[in-house]
Amino acid sequence: MSVGEHRSVPEPGEQVYAPRSSWLPPFLAFAIAIVLCGVYAEGFMVRGWIYSLIAAAAALLIFRALVGQAGRDFYRLRREQKVRGAVLPVETLSPPKR
Repeated sequence: MSVGEHRSVPEPGEQVYAPRSSWLPPFLAFAIAIVLCGVYAEGFMVRGWIYSLIAAAAALLIFRALVGQAGRDFYRLRREQKVRGAVLPVETLSPPKR
């Protein structure tokens, strides 16, 4: 392609929607880690299974909030988009000169 040549490539027809950021996944991972570590916390202030029960209840609540947020994010998207295919320009390839 020479210097003065200009190609016009149309914009893609679909839009990409990134999900919103959330602190719920790290909290869920922390709650699950406390559930697993509660077995080994025996003798630290209270019984170990109490830590596991509290963390399991918190993990269930956090998981419920995470699923609810994902559902809200899904339903906030537009239902239909104008479909417009973007045709990519074709480049001609030639074999290397010998």
